[in-house]
Amino acid sequence: MNKIKALLGKDLLVEFRNTFSISSVLLYVCASIYVIYASFINIQPQVWNVLFWIVFLFISVNALIRTFNQEQGSRTLYYYQLAAPVHVLIAKLVYNTIMLFVLGLLSYFFFAIVAGNPVRNFGLFILCIAMGSIGFASVFTFVAAIGAKTGNGQVLTAILGFPCVLPILLVNLKLSANALALIQDTAYTTDIVILVSIEVILVAVSIILFPYLWRE
Repeated sequence: MNKIKALLGKDLLVEFRNTFSISSVLLYVCASIYVIYASFINIQPQVWNVLFWIVFLFISVNALIRTFNQEQGSRTLYYYQLAAPVHVLIAKLVYNTIMLFVLGLLSYFFFAIVAGNPVRNFGLFILCIAMGSIGFASVFTFVAAIGAKTGNGQVLTAILGFPCVLPILLVNLKLSANALALIQDTAYTTDIVILVSIEVILVAVSIILFPYLWRE
């Protein structure tokens, strides 16, 4: 845990030093929501739900695609001597999940300002953002690691990332539709269990495969 905390603290420190990175993501959030606001006079709740998750998905891609850009070359050997590959991966997953959750809350805040707030079950919607952050982080963190090794991160995101993230996106769309009272599904806890199971599998596969990728 001490090594994971140290690596997590390093990522936070680097992010605060390179403010242009997070600023570019925030600018992307504001620009995307403004374009939606300028394009739609009256956004219906069904459209609001779909647009929110589309924006959140592309925010996740832009925020996480460069996750392992700093861990290349001789720096990889340096980290290899200090910590196990699993420690590096867990620290990245935790950091990326926190960052996506904050960006998801900011997106929801801006959406509520410019496009109204149709959410009826606030707790369930925040849970959807949290679960979506975990799922997107687990997929795109591992894809970013592969992309850093091959130098084709953007191409691999489309080839590997989007098919893997599609089940998470579809389940979150259904859960958030419950939160917006678009559907009346009293058994939505089953969807939560399905979503948790998918994310556990994704994290487990990443932990198993990442050491082999890291050694390359």
